[in-house]
Amino acid sequence: MTQSKLSSLKKNVAPYEKIDLKSSIRQIINTLVPLVLLWYAAYLSLSVSYWLTIPIAIVASGFVIRTFIIFHDCCHQSFFKSRLANDILGTITGVITLVPYQQWKNSHSIHHATSSNLDKRGTGDMWVLTIDEYAAAPLMKRIAYRIYRNPFVMLGLGPIFIFLFSYRFNRKGAKRKERISTYVTNVSIVALYALLCWAIGWQAFVMVQGPIFFLSGMLGIWLFYVQHQFEDSYFENEDEWSYVKAAVEGSSYYKLPKILQWVTGNIGFHHVHHLSPKVPNYNLEKAHNATPPLQKATTITIGTSLKSLRFRLWDEQNKTFVGFKDIKHVLRKPNSVAETMKSRTPSVQGK
Repeated sequence: MTQSKLSSLKKNVAPYEKIDLKSSIRQIINTLVPLVLLWYAAYLSLSVSYWLTIPIAIVASGFVIRTFIIFHDCCHQSFFKSRLANDILGTITGVITLVPYQQWKNSHSIHHATSSNLDKRGTGDMWVLTIDEYAAAPLMKRIAYRIYRNPFVMLGLGPIFIFLFSYRFNRKGAKRKERISTYVTNVSIVALYALLCWAIGWQAFVMVQGPIFFLSGMLGIWLFYVQHQFEDSYFENEDEWSYVKAAVEGSSYYKLPKILQWVTGNIGFHHVHHLSPKVPNYNLEKAHNATPPLQKATTITIGTSLKSLRFRLWDEQNKTFVGFKDIKHVLRKPNSVAETMKSRTPSVQGK
């Protein structure tokens, strides 16, 4: 992409970075109010049948995802014009979604700055190894990577590990503001959950919150995974890496049915979001429709996105994701792999 085309692309998207206070407030109302009502309805349904509770919990989990999108916009300072307002709402929605605001805000900003950069992997993104890195890795690292990339582990154990455990601790070297934010989030979660357990009983709380938490966490991980892990994605080393190409070619357009698009806060227009994180979620589709080059981004649907479950490793030579079965011939030649790794520019070998 030439510099003129790059400037034109940014110019076309810039008008959609404007924050509309009415739209933001409307989104708070049509997200948080239904979430509270659905949670209460799920509790009331326990006295009728748990088979009634489950579908209500499924719908409620969708509104947790939508709440996370508001949280996400606050992290990018794209929901309100006021930084303080974004920080306050971000902290509140972070408690609801079990994500510490400052911690996630900082790691996610690194994700945007380094997405698809092979030399700067490891913060705020999925663990991705190249074929050569995997082939040269020791046995225990290969096993760990296979476990990590297993769909049942990623989507089954992932929500429990990430949202209940990982986010409860500060990263090494975190600054005071970030540490305090994590502590505030943790204390608030404990207080909120303790209050609910006191009000309705811990058994009822677990029966309602359990499926809502698990399903929303699973769907959240899936959305983050699938929008960067598609077959002809984009990964390059630092000297060849381009921020714009990483946004347009390394992020997909997840074309969802309208109702799911609404529930997920338009995050399917992920290529637009990565190009300009300042665009509020309610303007992402408008920016996509008004900018023809963005419409050329890789489009995936629910059906085609399921193929990404078999993608495990990045093939640098052919610029595509492959599965473990596709590299059996490489693993039979450890010496040639070692020589290849020595001759390559050093890159991050894992998290």
